[in-house]
Amino acid sequence: MATAPSSSVVTADTNTTQPPSSSVVPEASPSPVSAIDFFSLCHQLKTRKRTRWLRSGIKNPESMADHMYRMSLMALIAPDVPGLDRNKCIKMAMIHDIAEAMILDTTPLDEISKEIKHQRGQAAVDYMCRILGVEGSRGKEVTELWMDYEANSSPEAKFVKDLDKVEMILQALDYEEDEQGKDLDEFFRSTAGKFQTEIGKAWASEIVSRRNNTQLGS
Repeated sequence: MATAPSSSVVTADTNTTQPPSSSVVPEASPSPVSAIDFFSLCHQLKTRKRTRWLRSGIKNPESMADHMYRMSLMALIAPDVPGLDRNKCIKMAMIHDIAEAMILDTTPLDEISKEIKHQRGQAAVDYMCRILGVEGSRGKEVTELWMDYEANSSPEAKFVKDLDKVEMILQALDYEEDEQGKDLDEFFRSTAGKFQTEIGKAWASEIVSRRNNTQLGS
Protein backbone atom coordinates (compact mmCIF):
# COMPACT_ATOMS: atom_id res chain seq x y z
CA MET A 1 0.00 0.00 0.00
CA ALA A 2 1.48 3.34 -1.02
CA THR A 3 1.50 5.77 1.90
CA ALA A 4 0.73 9.40 1.16
CA PRO A 5 3.41 11.87 2.25
CA SER A 6 3.00 13.75 5.50
CA SER A 7 0.83 16.86 5.15
CA SER A 8 3.55 18.84 6.92
CA VAL A 9 5.74 18.22 3.91
CA VAL A 10 3.38 18.16 0.96
CA THR A 11 0.24 20.08 1.85
CA ALA A 12 0.22 23.69 0.70
CA ASP A 13 -3.19 24.40 2.18
CA THR A 14 -6.43 22.68 3.11
CA ASN A 15 -7.45 22.49 -0.56
CA THR A 16 -4.61 20.10 -1.42
CA THR A 17 -5.94 16.93 -3.04
CA GLN A 18 -5.55 13.76 -1.04
CA PRO A 19 -4.46 11.01 -3.48
CA PRO A 20 -6.25 7.67 -3.79
CA SER A 21 -4.85 4.56 -2.20
CA SER A 22 -3.25 2.13 -4.61
CA SER A 23 -1.58 -1.24 -4.59
CA VAL A 24 2.03 -1.03 -5.74
CA VAL A 25 3.09 -3.54 -8.37
CA PRO A 26 6.91 -3.65 -8.56
CA GLU A 27 7.32 -4.39 -12.27
CA ALA A 28 8.68 -2.60 -15.32
CA SER A 29 5.22 -1.62 -16.56
CA PRO A 30 2.50 -0.55 -14.11
CA SER A 31 -0.56 -2.73 -13.73
CA PRO A 32 -3.88 -1.44 -15.13
CA VAL A 33 -4.97 -0.59 -11.57
CA SER A 34 -1.81 1.39 -10.84
CA ALA A 35 -1.88 3.13 -14.21
CA ILE A 36 -5.48 4.31 -13.84
CA ASP A 37 -4.86 5.42 -10.24
CA PHE A 38 -1.93 7.48 -11.52
CA PHE A 39 -3.92 8.98 -14.40
CA SER A 40 -6.78 9.85 -12.06
CA LEU A 41 -4.41 11.70 -9.76
CA CYS A 42 -2.94 13.59 -12.74
CA HIS A 43 -6.46 14.81 -13.55
CA GLN A 44 -5.80 17.59 -11.05
CA LEU A 45 -3.28 19.05 -13.49
CA LYS A 46 -6.11 19.60 -15.98
CA THR A 47 -8.33 21.46 -13.54
CA ARG A 48 -5.91 23.48 -11.39
CA LYS A 49 -5.33 26.99 -12.62
CA ARG A 50 -1.86 28.50 -12.44
CA THR A 51 -1.56 30.69 -9.36
CA ARG A 52 0.31 33.63 -10.90
CA TRP A 53 -2.40 34.19 -13.49
CA LEU A 54 -5.13 34.06 -10.87
CA ARG A 55 -3.28 36.64 -8.77
CA SER A 56 -2.88 38.82 -11.86
CA GLY A 57 -6.64 38.92 -12.33
CA ILE A 58 -6.77 36.79 -15.47
CA LYS A 59 -10.22 35.36 -16.11
CA ASN A 60 -10.32 31.60 -16.71
CA PRO A 61 -6.53 31.20 -16.85
CA GLU A 62 -4.65 28.20 -18.17
CA SER A 63 -4.28 25.02 -16.15
CA MET A 64 -1.05 23.31 -15.18
CA ALA A 65 -1.63 20.79 -17.98
CA ASP A 66 -2.13 23.58 -20.52
CA HIS A 67 1.27 25.00 -19.60
CA MET A 68 3.07 21.65 -19.79
CA TYR A 69 1.40 20.71 -23.07
CA ARG A 70 2.63 23.76 -24.96
CA MET A 71 6.09 23.32 -23.43
CA SER A 72 6.11 19.75 -24.77
CA LEU A 73 5.24 21.05 -28.24
CA MET A 74 8.08 23.56 -27.98
CA ALA A 75 10.51 20.77 -27.15
CA LEU A 76 9.17 18.71 -30.05
CA ILE A 77 9.66 21.35 -32.75
CA ALA A 78 12.85 22.98 -31.40
CA PRO A 79 15.91 22.98 -33.70
CA ASP A 80 18.35 20.12 -33.31
CA VAL A 81 21.24 20.90 -30.97
CA PRO A 82 24.30 18.64 -30.73
CA GLY A 83 24.38 16.86 -27.38
CA LEU A 84 20.73 17.63 -26.58
CA ASP A 85 18.37 14.65 -26.26
CA ARG A 86 15.08 15.80 -27.82
CA ASN A 87 13.04 12.89 -26.49
CA LYS A 88 14.30 13.53 -22.98
CA CYS A 89 13.36 17.21 -23.32
CA ILE A 90 9.83 16.33 -24.42
CA LYS A 91 9.38 13.95 -21.50
CA MET A 92 10.85 16.41 -19.03
CA ALA A 93 8.58 19.21 -20.24
CA MET A 94 5.62 16.87 -19.92
CA ILE A 95 6.27 16.04 -16.25
CA HIS A 96 8.25 18.99 -14.83
CA ASP A 97 5.25 20.32 -12.86
CA ILE A 98 3.68 16.94 -12.13
CA ALA A 99 3.97 17.49 -8.37
CA GLU A 100 1.29 20.17 -8.68
CA ALA A 101 -1.23 17.35 -8.98
CA MET A 102 -0.85 17.08 -5.19
CA ILE A 103 0.45 20.49 -4.08
CA LEU A 104 -0.55 23.97 -5.16
CA ASP A 105 1.97 25.77 -7.31
CA THR A 106 3.75 28.67 -5.65
CA THR A 107 4.98 32.04 -6.88
CA PRO A 108 7.88 34.31 -5.91
CA LEU A 109 5.39 36.20 -3.74
CA ASP A 110 4.81 33.17 -1.52
CA GLU A 111 6.93 33.06 1.61
CA ILE A 112 8.17 29.53 0.96
CA SER A 113 11.87 28.76 0.75
CA LYS A 114 13.27 26.88 -2.25
CA GLU A 115 14.28 24.08 0.10
CA ILE A 116 10.76 23.62 1.49
CA LYS A 117 9.25 23.88 -1.99
CA HIS A 118 11.63 21.19 -3.23
CA GLN A 119 10.87 18.93 -0.27
CA ARG A 120 7.14 19.21 -0.92
CA GLY A 121 7.62 18.48 -4.60
CA GLN A 122 9.93 15.54 -3.93
CA ALA A 123 7.46 13.99 -1.50
CA ALA A 124 4.61 14.37 -3.99
CA VAL A 125 6.60 12.88 -6.89
CA ASP A 126 7.83 10.01 -4.70
CA TYR A 127 4.27 9.18 -3.73
CA MET A 128 2.95 9.38 -7.30
CA CYS A 129 5.75 7.13 -8.56
CA ARG A 130 5.12 4.60 -5.79
CA ILE A 131 1.67 4.21 -7.32
CA LEU A 132 3.37 3.16 -10.55
CA GLY A 133 5.73 0.83 -8.70
CA VAL A 134 8.88 1.65 -6.76
CA GLU A 135 10.99 -0.80 -8.75
CA GLY A 136 9.24 -0.16 -12.06
CA SER A 137 11.03 1.58 -14.90
CA ARG A 138 8.18 4.04 -15.54
CA GLY A 139 8.09 5.42 -12.01
CA LYS A 140 11.88 5.53 -11.88
CA GLU A 141 12.02 7.44 -15.16
CA VAL A 142 9.50 10.06 -13.99
CA THR A 143 11.42 10.53 -10.74
CA GLU A 144 14.77 10.88 -12.49
CA LEU A 145 13.40 13.37 -15.02
CA TRP A 146 11.85 15.48 -12.28
CA MET A 147 15.01 15.45 -10.17
CA ASP A 148 17.14 16.33 -13.20
CA TYR A 149 14.89 19.29 -13.96
CA GLU A 150 14.99 20.48 -10.38
CA ALA A 151 18.79 20.27 -10.26
CA ASN A 152 19.11 22.25 -13.51
CA SER A 153 22.36 20.45 -14.23
CA SER A 154 21.96 18.62 -17.55
CA PRO A 155 21.72 20.33 -20.97
CA GLU A 156 18.14 19.07 -21.23
CA ALA A 157 17.19 20.56 -17.86
CA LYS A 158 18.63 23.94 -18.79
CA PHE A 159 16.72 23.89 -22.08
CA VAL A 160 13.42 22.88 -20.46
CA LYS A 161 13.93 25.55 -17.77
CA ASP A 162 14.14 28.03 -20.64
CA LEU A 163 10.98 26.61 -22.21
CA ASP A 164 9.21 27.12 -18.89
CA LYS A 165 10.00 30.83 -19.06
CA VAL A 166 9.37 31.12 -22.81
CA GLU A 167 5.94 29.54 -22.47
CA MET A 168 5.10 31.85 -19.56
CA ILE A 169 5.95 35.09 -21.37
CA LEU A 170 4.20 33.87 -24.52
CA GLN A 171 1.12 33.20 -22.41
CA ALA A 172 1.50 36.64 -20.85
CA LEU A 173 1.53 38.16 -24.34
CA ASP A 174 -1.55 36.12 -25.26
CA TYR A 175 -3.38 37.44 -22.20
CA GLU A 176 -2.31 41.03 -22.84
CA GLU A 177 -3.77 40.78 -26.34
CA ASP A 178 -6.94 39.04 -25.13
CA GLU A 179 -7.58 41.05 -21.96
CA GLN A 180 -8.25 44.71 -22.68
CA GLY A 181 -6.01 46.99 -20.61
CA LYS A 182 -4.12 44.15 -18.92
CA ASP A 183 -0.43 44.92 -18.30
CA LEU A 184 1.64 41.84 -17.46
CA ASP A 185 5.05 43.47 -17.62
CA GLU A 186 6.11 41.78 -14.36
CA PHE A 187 6.35 38.44 -16.18
CA PHE A 188 8.72 39.85 -18.77
CA ARG A 189 10.82 41.64 -16.16
CA SER A 190 11.11 38.51 -14.00
CA THR A 191 12.57 36.47 -16.87
CA ALA A 192 14.77 39.08 -18.56
CA GLY A 193 18.40 37.98 -18.76
CA LYS A 194 17.69 34.57 -17.20
CA PHE A 195 17.64 32.37 -20.31
CA GLN A 196 20.42 29.77 -20.43
CA THR A 197 20.29 28.52 -24.03
CA GLU A 198 20.53 30.13 -27.45
CA ILE A 199 17.12 28.79 -28.48
CA GLY A 200 15.56 30.13 -25.30
CA LYS A 201 17.14 33.54 -25.85
CA ALA A 202 16.05 33.64 -29.51
CA TRP A 203 12.45 32.64 -28.81
CA ALA A 204 12.17 35.03 -25.88
CA SER A 205 13.58 37.84 -28.02
CA GLU A 206 10.96 37.16 -30.70
CA ILE A 207 8.15 37.27 -28.14
CA VAL A 208 9.42 40.52 -26.62
CA SER A 209 9.80 42.02 -30.12
CA ARG A 210 6.20 41.17 -30.98
CA ARG A 211 5.05 42.68 -27.70
CA ASN A 212 6.96 45.88 -28.37
CA ASN A 213 5.52 46.14 -31.87
CA THR A 214 2.01 45.60 -30.52
CA GLN A 215 2.49 48.34 -27.94
CA LEU A 216 3.85 50.76 -30.56
CA GLY A 217 0.86 50.09 -32.79
CA SER A 218 -1.72 50.62 -30.06
